[in-house]
Amino acid sequence: MKDLSLYRNIGIFAHVDAGKTTTTERILKLTGKIHKIGEVHDGAATTDFMDQEQERGITIQSAATSCEWDGHRMNIIDTPGHVDFTIEVYRSLKVLDGGVGVFCGSGGVEPQSETNWRYANESEVARIILVNKMDRMGADFYRVVDQVKNVLGANAMPMTLPIGIEDDFVGVVDLLSRKAWTWDDTGDPTKYEITEPPADMLDDVEMYRTEMIEMALEQDDDAMEKYLEGEEPSIETIKACIRKGTTNLDFFPTYCGSAFKNKGIQLVLNAVVDYLPCPTEVKPQPEVDLEGEETGEFAIVDPEKPLRALAFKIMDDRFGALTFIRIYSGKLEKGTTVLNTFTGKTERIGRIVEMHAEERIELESAQAGDIVAVVGMKNVQTGHTLCDVKNPATLEPMVFPDPVISIAVSPKDKAASEKMGIAINKMIQEDPSFRVETDEDSGETILKGMGELHLDIKVDILKRTHGVDVIVGKPQVAYRETITKPIEDSYTHKKQSGGSGQFGKIDYIIEPNEVGEGYAFDSKVTGGNVPREFWPAVDKGFKWSMDKGVLAGFPCVDVKVTLMDGGFHAVDSSAVAFEIAAKAAYRQSMPKAGPQLMEPVMKVDVYTPEDHVGDVIGDLNRRRGMIKSQEAGVTGVRIKADVPLSEMFGYIGDLRTMTSGRGQFSMEFSHYAPCPANVAEDVIKEVREREAAAAK
Repeated sequence: MKDLSLYRNIGIFAHVDAGKTTTTERILKLTGKIHKIGEVHDGAATTDFMDQEQERGITIQSAATSCEWDGHRMNIIDTPGHVDFTIEVYRSLKVLDGGVGVFCGSGGVEPQSETNWRYANESEVARIILVNKMDRMGADFYRVVDQVKNVLGANAMPMTLPIGIEDDFVGVVDLLSRKAWTWDDTGDPTKYEITEPPADMLDDVEMYRTEMIEMALEQDDDAMEKYLEGEEPSIETIKACIRKGTTNLDFFPTYCGSAFKNKGIQLVLNAVVDYLPCPTEVKPQPEVDLEGEETGEFAIVDPEKPLRALAFKIMDDRFGALTFIRIYSGKLEKGTTVLNTFTGKTERIGRIVEMHAEERIELESAQAGDIVAVVGMKNVQTGHTLCDVKNPATLEPMVFPDPVISIAVSPKDKAASEKMGIAINKMIQEDPSFRVETDEDSGETILKGMGELHLDIKVDILKRTHGVDVIVGKPQVAYRETITKPIEDSYTHKKQSGGSGQFGKIDYIIEPNEVGEGYAFDSKVTGGNVPREFWPAVDKGFKWSMDKGVLAGFPCVDVKVTLMDGGFHAVDSSAVAFEIAAKAAYRQSMPKAGPQLMEPVMKVDVYTPEDHVGDVIGDLNRRRGMIKSQEAGVTGVRIKADVPLSEMFGYIGDLRTMTSGRGQFSMEFSHYAPCPANVAEDVIKEVREREAAAAK
């Protein structure tokens, strides 16, 4: 039996460019997993092994790897920071027990770090913070700590203080032991000295140490009492209190260092071991029934219990499909059969491998608390639960947002079309936020995703990984339609042509529903004018029609239909007749109910140097943006706005031009809002033209 208290499942997450992947590299080096350090900016990092990652210097897929430190086993997941791939962060957080939030010493709390932090709060993941890049120009540890408190509303608890800043950054003072750790300039992480802190820092060390102890001892009333009476608590007591507070998310131990220069990373590793929870210390996952309601049972982390595991990522590589699995309870053994509760089918476990970025180590079995990959599973997708055949249960599934942007692609020649179909199927399995459909009218393949970069990378993967050349159309926005006023109407469907006829009469009200509530159906028929068995058919007819709005054929949302009355014929009425009546009623009444085009509005978070604030705000106004707030930071200004997605294409190029390349932005979907009349006209006209061209 493995000792689960020696396990740490952690993720490293942060904004683009804060140094997550570099930090992961250093951890692997320190723990003896890799001997040569790869650099991100040379395109040689161990965990970024996709071509697209090496070129762009960003992480797209979460890479899983494992290592040992101080007798503890760590499963580390390096997650992407870019906004279009937040889904990767979200699903990684789902299976982690703790995390390391990395912030840039000069950039501080950037837009995307905020989103990631919010996700981690929702998933209730305990974290420690690393303020990285302390050797950079403009790095300021104390400022970042303040930002964490003010912007994220998180209680940062400094555990180390930097010695020197920018080019003079040489090491850190560990507040707990009051010792200074200094490294030489060779970049070798093992060459450090532990000495007394510099004399000019003694006052700061004592002040921050007192703050830290007081914050920690709030977790233990007895220790606090003794402390107030003047008794110094032991290091063990302080550590136990910090661990408790970190696990309860009361505060976040905060460290500083430079991953690139290999300074300060050992202390972060020690903190992972000391303060982040092991699998048995986190809240167990609730089990749900097939309807998604909680059953009151939990997947307890214990190898003796029935198997419960969650597939959280699928990756295709040269060895076949790899399904990454977090085991919550029970054991997974080679050659056994497990049940997938989503499909209701069983799967045989062939090879179980432990991942180290690209290398594989074969295992005979794995148990609760492990993160492993299984080779060659057939029908498993992200978010599916694998469990014991005799004792089934489902874990809470993951929820993925709807895509907001689409592009049409078509293969360059006939030979590529089959290849493209196979490649796209693989990609859908790997990434649940990526959807594909075929346009019925034009026969084009439509790719849908979370943003321009997301689709750009997908097309790139098609070309490179799968060797399919495609012609790409311009990006299309996922508009919706709705109605603005209620309408009361009636429709009778009758058809007599020898043999049995069809008859169905419905009186109904179509009205706007609450925003975000989608389609709803209600029946107020009394007295049996429309028998109860036909109500579902009326509902089905209306529901089916909602897929195509009357203005430009976009899906119709937030509509409520109430069936008031109607009539039926004892012989000629059937479910089909009422369904046809509902479809025709939709076409008849919707144009009268004040139809309106809705467009996706994005929450945009722009960072710009002070000199260019006016230009950026002016440009956002031109893009029909609503400025929500602006906050001045030390290095620049953050502007938050709501902007329609259709106006944001190619924004990054314009922003860089306006801010001489220093501006950054992130955006995520916020809500749907009514389209102004002039914009709606253009969209409807464009759709009509496209349809006319396709009809020729």
